[in-house]
Amino acid sequence: MSPTFFNKENEYQVTRYPATNSRSLKAWNTADEYLLQRLEEYQLSNVSIAIFNDRFGFLSCLLYDFSPIIILNYKSQKKAIIQNATDNLLKISDLRFQNPLDIFSEKINIGIFKIPKSLELFRLQLFQLSQSLADDAVVLGAFMTKYFSPKIITIASEFFENVEQSRAWKKSRLIILQKKKPFRNISITHTIAFEKDIYQQYFGVFSAKNIDYASQFFIQHWMIKKDVQRVLDLASGNGILAKKIKEKNPSYEVHLMDDAYLAIESSRLNLTPEKETNPEKIFFHWNDTMDIFENDFFDLVVSNPPFHFEYETNIEVAIHLFQEVKRCLKNGGQFQLVASRHLNFKTHLEKIFESVLVILENDKFIIYMATDFPSVI
Repeated sequence: MSPTFFNKENEYQVTRYPATNSRSLKAWNTADEYLLQRLEEYQLSNVSIAIFNDRFGFLSCLLYDFSPIIILNYKSQKKAIIQNATDNLLKISDLRFQNPLDIFSEKINIGIFKIPKSLELFRLQLFQLSQSLADDAVVLGAFMTKYFSPKIITIASEFFENVEQSRAWKKSRLIILQKKKPFRNISITHTIAFEKDIYQQYFGVFSAKNIDYASQFFIQHWMIKKDVQRVLDLASGNGILAKKIKEKNPSYEVHLMDDAYLAIESSRLNLTPEKETNPEKIFFHWNDTMDIFENDFFDLVVSNPPFHFEYETNIEVAIHLFQEVKRCLKNGGQFQLVASRHLNFKTHLEKIFESVLVILENDKFIIYMATDFPSVI
């Protein structure tokens, strides 16, 4: 589909980052366009605007002239917005980014949402926004009609007296939220019991009710060599894999990397200096690529890699990460990962690594070991 969007007298080029080979995937949808239409009813000059869940920067670019605050969920999101702002000749230094746990430094008059798949994330975002809304503020949320859930209305009603739903337009809808309720403090983390520990994670981080079953299977059956020194937990989520690796040998240097800001902040809750031996050997990286690491850097990389992005199923990001793992592994290093059977990652791993073995499998998951030397289990 064309990456060009025409808005009145202006033409915008908005593309996806990372790039995709799928022609059906676009950097925006009609829900974004519906938001722009509705915003024409409001006075946008001299007001403070906050944008949530603008994954590729479509709204950020189209509303650039109004200097919105852009709340970032992902490092890849920031890179996408900067890339598209650059392509549209917008001044990067004027972009106003904010992390999702930061308190706004000004009163917000208009909040703009793409409603996320995780409605717990939606609740966290409304909670953060509600602390800084002007009394007469309006919040607009957009979603594709096929993804509607009554829970959207329920959550919005926790924070606003007036919750209105629009008519459908090109298979999308809006919710319009007004008359904010008095602020009340709520918890924005889940607690999860696993083995002897209690884990915390912020709303919106994958697998809120339990340690996901793929990771549990992985932890039970991975094969860690004794001579490991430096380990990466890739796509680390709440840090469960890194924590279990660290328990095997507190002297390991352990790195955690995730594209999601709330995932990295969750892992900080679970691997705190107070809880860990040798905390100076634990490093957290909010990033979507491994370009921050040198070649031949890790003895071991472990991962439960992502393949869902909102409502999309896409393994392109995972495959690119596999290629980066190869570069960053030391001679003799290992890449161990767990994945759902239906993804057939072995086929893709064999195009990258010399040796790909199955450590163990069950009816749902497979644990792989990939190396660039012959492996024996």
